[in-house]
Parts: sequence; C-alpha cells; structure tokens
Amino acid sequence: MVYAAVAVAWIVSFVYNAAGVFPTTAVKDGRCYTFAIGMTATTRILSFVANFVSFYVVVLFIFIFCYWRIVTVIRRQAKVMAGHAAAGPNAAAAQTHYSQIQSNVVKTMIFVSAFYAVSFLPSYTYYLYLLLDPYARPDGLYASVFVTYLYTCSNPFVYATQFRPVKQVLLRLIRCKKPSE
Repeated sequence: MVYAAVAVAWIVSFVYNAAGVFPTTAVKDGRCYTFAIGMTATTRILSFVANFVSFYVVVLFIFIFCYWRIVTVIRRQAKVMAGHAAAGPNAAAAQTHYSQIQSNVVKTMIFVSAFYAVSFLPSYTYYLYLLLDPYARPDGLYASVFVTYLYTCSNPFVYATQFRPVKQVLLRLIRCKKPSE
C-alpha cells in the first residue's frame, strides 16, 4: 500500500505538471511566465479553482476526516476497555489514559490542519494575484514558497513531539555514539 501511494503521488504530480504547466509556460525577455501563455482568462480561472480545490480544500478535508476517524476509534476502544475492566483504580486509570490520547489526537489534528491552512494560503493568494495580473513582477514568490516548504519540513517534528511511537522511531534513526569507558 505504501509503494502504491508513492507511485500514485509521483504519477499524478508528473501528469499534472506535464499537462498543465509545461504547455502554458514560456520565458520572454528573461522572465518566466507560468500558466500565462496560450490560456484564456476563463481557462486560467478554472485551472486555479481546480488546483485550489484539489490541493487545498480536499487535503484539509482528508486531514480532518482521518483524524476524526482516529478519535472515533479511540472512543470506541475506551468504551470496550471500560466494559472489560473491573471497577476500581485500573478502570479509572485506563479511562484517563484514553482521554489523554483522545485529547492529544484532537490537539494534533487542529494544529496540523491549521498549520497546513496557514502555510499554503500565501502561495494560493500569490497565485491568485498572478492570475489576475499574469505579467506582474514575481516579488512574493520566494516568500510564499518558503512558507509552504516550512510546513513540509516541520511536519515530521510536529508528529515527533506529539506521539511517543513516532519519537522513538525517529530517535532510533539518529545514530549517536556512546562514549566508551
């Protein structure tokens, strides 16, 4: 399944770029114009809307849907464990543990979704600006791309700080020598 996901991600991104970016990009007078050559205003707007919905709205929906399913499974597991546990301190401790897990997942869901929304919004705002004026100077391009890449680079650290299993796997990947005695 992991290999299929990787293959689909690579194939879809290649096809998207080959079909949409290459035919509509040109360099004139030393400046690169993307999505500007050979497209009507209507086609550019439809392309932007399709891109925004596909890569911003749908991704946010997937984040929220998947995390919501995780919270649902945690709640169901907590009910099952509460039904099996005998009354007493073990049942209360188990309930507290599942409540902490649920709270941690909800906090992570909110943070990751909000961080994604805030990080990718400058790029889409900038692309909308270029859509309205395709011959504008690309002054904000590097800043918007930096903020977008910041999300991609910091995302593993968000999960490493929130979930102990992820933290343990990442720590095992870091090779450190212990001083010999």
